[in-house]
Amino acid sequence: MATSPYGDHWRNLRRIGALEIFSTNRLNMFLGIRKDEVKHLLWKLSRNSCQGFAKVELKSMFSELTFNIIMRMVAGKRYYGEDLKDEEEARKIQEVSEGDSSVWRCVESSRVCAGVEVLLLAGTDTSAVTLEWAMANLLNHPDELQKARVEMDHQIGQEKLMDEPDVSKLHYLQSVISETLRLYPAAPLLVPHMASDDCTIEGYDIPRDTMLLVNAWAIHRDPKLWDDATSFKPERFENGESDAHKLMHFGLGRRACPGAGLAQRTVSLTLGSLIQCFEWERVTKEEVDMTEGIGVTMPKVVPLEAMCKARPIMHKVLSESLHDV
Repeated sequence: MATSPYGDHWRNLRRIGALEIFSTNRLNMFLGIRKDEVKHLLWKLSRNSCQGFAKVELKSMFSELTFNIIMRMVAGKRYYGEDLKDEEEARKIQEVSEGDSSVWRCVESSRVCAGVEVLLLAGTDTSAVTLEWAMANLLNHPDELQKARVEMDHQIGQEKLMDEPDVSKLHYLQSVISETLRLYPAAPLLVPHMASDDCTIEGYDIPRDTMLLVNAWAIHRDPKLWDDATSFKPERFENGESDAHKLMHFGLGRRACPGAGLAQRTVSLTLGSLIQCFEWERVTKEEVDMTEGIGVTMPKVVPLEAMCKARPIMHKVLSESLHDV
């Protein structure tokens, strides 16, 4: 869908995505899957952190979370974790997430193959990368982390685990996510666009049918558009700097990411639950390394590690739902 030229095939893919996969009704149907996988993550983090701070490696946990959500949506099974029913099948599917395209030779329809592969790779890596960057930012900015925790305790409390409908009340959490996507967009280059007619962009004459790449990373850090552009300041989105034409982490127009709704729900529920259920600190006094990697998505070069300690809500979650995890 991302690279298909405009035409009947692209319109059909877009329609299927909008109506059958990423519609509001369909996403609501899969809410239970997202909540269940977030509880799996919370349970894994809590195993060694109920009595005090424990070091955890978050990159792999976020990848497992997002991959299992997508696979349960499309196949009804988990393919990462400790309760796998078919380890051989899980191994083959894991190869897909690691880029081994030979697994797809058994799929006869190239269109089905391409569609599922894009859904897996684009729908898992982008959300996992965003979660890792968000946690890294909060670890490097403990005042902002504390502000998000205070909002969570005030709006949700420690008597129940947050739910997706609660996100609308968590304005600062939403600002943290928006600021993370501004500084560290999962896809720094948006999907290719094509000039529908001759035009001029920044003084350059662009002939019709020219392929154009939009550098969202550069736009999001442009000091002409953003005050203190390279600083992590979630408060900027509380002050009205949310112009969609400046913040374009999911793209714009007909080529915008069709899975934006799923990504927003997954990231919001996961990040909010981590803030509600655990206290977080850096592994050392030094700031987390924020060096950016190279790829279609923009990973951290150094996988994120952190210290976490379960908060009181986690004991309640474990006592009520451990048998379901």
